[in-house]
Amino acid sequence: MLQDYKAEVSNMIEEIKEMGVSLDIESVKREIEEIDKKMSDPAFWSDIKKSQELAKKQKALKELLEEYNSLVSKWEDLNTLIELGLEEGDESITDEVDKEYKELKKKLEDLKIKTLLNGPYDKNNAILSIHAGSGGTEAQDWAEMLLRMYTRWANDKGFEVETIDYLQGEEAGIKSVTLMIKGPFAYGYLKSEAGVHRLVRISPFDAAGRRHTSFALVEVLPELENDIEVEIRPEDLKIDTYRASGAGGQYVNKTESAVRITHLPTGIVVSCQSERSQIQNRETAMKMLKAKLLDLMMKEKKEKIEDLKGEHREAAWGNQIRSYVFQPYTLVKDHRTNYEEGNVNAVMDGEIDGFINAYLKQKSQGIS
Repeated sequence: MLQDYKAEVSNMIEEIKEMGVSLDIESVKREIEEIDKKMSDPAFWSDIKKSQELAKKQKALKELLEEYNSLVSKWEDLNTLIELGLEEGDESITDEVDKEYKELKKKLEDLKIKTLLNGPYDKNNAILSIHAGSGGTEAQDWAEMLLRMYTRWANDKGFEVETIDYLQGEEAGIKSVTLMIKGPFAYGYLKSEAGVHRLVRISPFDAAGRRHTSFALVEVLPELENDIEVEIRPEDLKIDTYRASGAGGQYVNKTESAVRITHLPTGIVVSCQSERSQIQNRETAMKMLKAKLLDLMMKEKKEKIEDLKGEHREAAWGNQIRSYVFQPYTLVKDHRTNYEEGNVNAVMDGEIDGFINAYLKQKSQGIS
């Protein structure tokens, strides 16, 4: 048994070496050293904005290098453990070897996926919005279930989750919610989730116990850096203020601090109520609007905002990217990649990496 693991682990080092070449680890090391030299210059911190950006870049590079070095170290430890077991003829360590092997394989797979996150905004934070489709309470409950799923996924990844906007349902669930998910590569991972998500289950809101189909639309955008310019004409904006709603402390609903901005030419609407200051909410809402417009410009291949038409994708039949079936059987299936999971409860608890990885692999192969 140990001999089989020896062969598997020996082959794995070649994959790890190829990964090092793909990530250009030697260049990463040199770039970290160059940034260190710049940061040691007292004049470096005179430009706060530039120094913060460089410090952020250095942090990301160090994390990548640490992840790769950890993978190499884990391989060396496992290889040594197997060789000792073979020398001493000790098969009792097989369970430990199996556990370490599976952990190493997962780490290698995770790092492989990270190499696919090479889009211009993949390293950025993500702005994720969920909108309940038609269907009233049932659809609003489904939107809240997705909110829980993504929150749990983000927490497991060590990402920070901030609620920017929240609109509660009348009886249960939510009509819509917008989250800021902060962490390295948050957008790169979550961009795979954009689209219509379909739920099939026996509704807890139906006294007759009938099966219902519900839909929710998920939108994912990158948080843009301040140096990315998107020209928006003031006359194209309609700005409304209103009282914040939902959970949020003693000052909620006492002042009109929440902001809603409508971009008149495209009909795009963004809103923010997470901050107590109207100015801060307006800044966040404008950042969201810029991200939506930039996304739309890339999709429509336009160079000017004035040429945009705006896009509306209805959360209904025929548009779904993924189906979550609770009854009469349990299955979650992605219709783009055909990747599926039978444990629907685990998926709803945030275990969606399989779907994300399958999407990223498909995109890397140029399959749409």
